[in-house]
Amino acid sequence: MIDHSLPLVELHRHLDGSIRLETILELADQHGIALPANDVAGLAPYVHIDKSAPGLMAFIDRFEHMTGVLVDADACRRVAYENVEDAKREGIDYIELRYSPWFMAETHAMNPSEVMEACADGIRAAERDTGVRANIIGILSRTYGVDTCLKELDAILAHRDHIVAVDLAGDEVGFPAYLFQEHFKRVRDAGLHVTIHAGEADGPQSVWSAIHDLGAERIGHGFRSVEDAELVAYLAENEIGLESCPTSNLHISAVESYASHPIKQLADQGVKFCLNTDDPGISAINIVHEYDVAATAVGLSHEQIRQSQIDALDMAFLSPQEKSRLQLKVTQGRAL
Repeated sequence: MIDHSLPLVELHRHLDGSIRLETILELADQHGIALPANDVAGLAPYVHIDKSAPGLMAFIDRFEHMTGVLVDADACRRVAYENVEDAKREGIDYIELRYSPWFMAETHAMNPSEVMEACADGIRAAERDTGVRANIIGILSRTYGVDTCLKELDAILAHRDHIVAVDLAGDEVGFPAYLFQEHFKRVRDAGLHVTIHAGEADGPQSVWSAIHDLGAERIGHGFRSVEDAELVAYLAENEIGLESCPTSNLHISAVESYASHPIKQLADQGVKFCLNTDDPGISAINIVHEYDVAATAVGLSHEQIRQSQIDALDMAFLSPQEKSRLQLKVTQGRAL
């Protein structure tokens, strides 16, 4: 269902949720880290989510063996580089990769600033080597609390020149957006874009707060906006797009089935959205799956799927000139 005359764009992919099983095994062996299995087939059930282990906590548990091998800057750099390589393999022309330096640093007591720099180095090197255009979004992990997020923001802003935006992820219910107004004032003052996880675990009020309190230009997930007609109209009128991740939402039991996912209803009411993988290393999917399998199962029409691909480029944190160049590059490349 992908239209190859258009750029293939992904805007919501967590770098630390997209680590190859082979890389986990190799890094664990290199650093003497114990794993529950010593080959890909054996390790997969401990990392990949499936129908036998749904739910948010089961999903979060799958990060254990990913972050467990991020022992130093070299490991972070490698994982970041491979993320862009994988994007190339999937046919992606432009990707925004996001990561929380505090979350990635925590297991082995690394310096979050070192994590930011190492991942940026890996992404930029892979960008040069693969030809895939990539940008970076820093994540504040709200679950750690307001004070820790201030420290995390310091680490992110220390590498301001490498990133385009800052996100707020984690426990949406326990740590509502309004607690982080000071953080995102600093983000906006630094000239960075804002995208916020909202309307996934919590309701429409979370999306309203992300917009009004933090200045969100895009919303990560946001499908529970459907519960508030005024909000739906506001999103459509103000062209605040949703970064939709249907398979991920299914895997954390935020929706009961693809068919019950609200993105179809939101699209019918004119809300912009794009399709994304979220944590493909856990969901065991790629972007093609979201277009060819998930989007159809959700009930999106062929035209709505194509429009989501158009909207993905429009929603991207790129200048109008960069978007035009990307479209031209794709058009010329497909013609060769």
